[in-house]
Amino acid sequence: QVQLVESGGGLVQAGGSLRLSCVASASIFSINYMGWYRQAPGKQRELVAIITSGGNTNYADSVKGRFTISRDNPKNTVHLQMNSLKPEDTAVYYCYALNMAVTYWGQGTQVTVSS
Repeated sequence: QVQLVESGGGLVQAGGSLRLSCVASASIFSINYMGWYRQAPGKQRELVAIITSGGNTNYADSVKGRFTISRDNPKNTVHLQMNSLKPEDTAVYYCYALNMAVTYWGQGTQVTVSS
């Protein structure tokens, strides 16, 4: 069992930056996939970015070039650096881990981007 706790959300103006962090309750060294999803009001949850245990990354087209995902294995932490934020990035952001066919989710952190 892995617990994920997100932090770093908040209110920011368009064009600003935020850095989300996700701390796991167990070692993430061998967790196959970790990443971030988001869900805006009235919309389905969507993938934002994902990083493999080998450090390979994948991003949604809407955030490519603006968001960067990274993992700090010794600190059991995954970060999402979000730059050039847009109002359409407003959503609850959820940390995600997939390991050995078991999925884990954090409780979510709100990101609000004002125009």
